[in-house]
Amino acid sequence: MTENAAAIEEGAKKSGILWLTLDRPRLAWHAWHEGAIYLVTGGEEQELPGLEALDQVHVTLRSKDNGARLVEFDAAVTVVDQGAAADAVAALAKERLNARDSEHLTERWARDSTVLRLTPPASTA
Repeated sequence: MTENAAAIEEGAKKSGILWLTLDRPRLAWHAWHEGAIYLVTGGEEQELPGLEALDQVHVTLRSKDNGARLVEFDAAVTVVDQGAAADAVAALAKERLNARDSEHLTERWARDSTVLRLTPPASTA
């Protein structure tokens, strides 16, 4: 694992938020699961306009302690088949704080929202 890959994994695991460069910088909550970042958009969840139409997005991870930039990278964007990725969706749901309907959260996401996988580069020089 390269130094940047290790920084990406550590930063994504330690902080539940990140910044995405979309129409403007957007703060988003996420979960790290099996080498990738998962997030949800739409419905009653965070709005990340245009993300699902992108092939790549620029991601910035910051320190949970002091807000300093840890690492920036471009990640591949993939729409997740929520039924086929139940483990990833469950990991994401576990990170969702203050959901109004936590017992039916994943069903609501399947109906109203899009779950996305952001895959960081395998090796970064």
